Amino acid sequence: QVQLVESGGGLVQPGGSLRLSCAASGIIFTIFDMAWYRQASGKQREMVASVDNSGTSNYRDSVKGRFTISRDNAKNTTYLQMNNLKPEDTDVYYCWARLVTTPTGLGDHWGQGTQVTVSS
Repeated sequence: QVQLVESGGGLVQPGGSLRLSCAASGIIFTIFDMAWYRQASGKQREMVASVDNSGTSNYRDSVKGRFTISRDNAKNTTYLQMNNLKPEDTDVYYCWARLVTTPTGLGDHWGQGTQVTVSS
């Protein structure tokens, strides 16, 4: 069974930095896209950044220039470096991956979420 495990969340002051990590484990044949989403209580989950298996990345406008997504294909891991954090970045951050496993084949998988709080 595939698991996505996030780490690196926490409390940081405005202007500070955090680095989130997400490691996928289990029987994995191929990971296509990986991404980070975030969701505040009572709000819709929104995509923050994504990266495909060639390294091409995309970002939502509000984080461009501040966040950087990367991945290590050998470790089935994706990272989100978040700099110049703002209070409005406070959310639960979720890792997502589209991958091929057995016996279910191609599918979407989610991590359990990690809290990021930006506050003075």
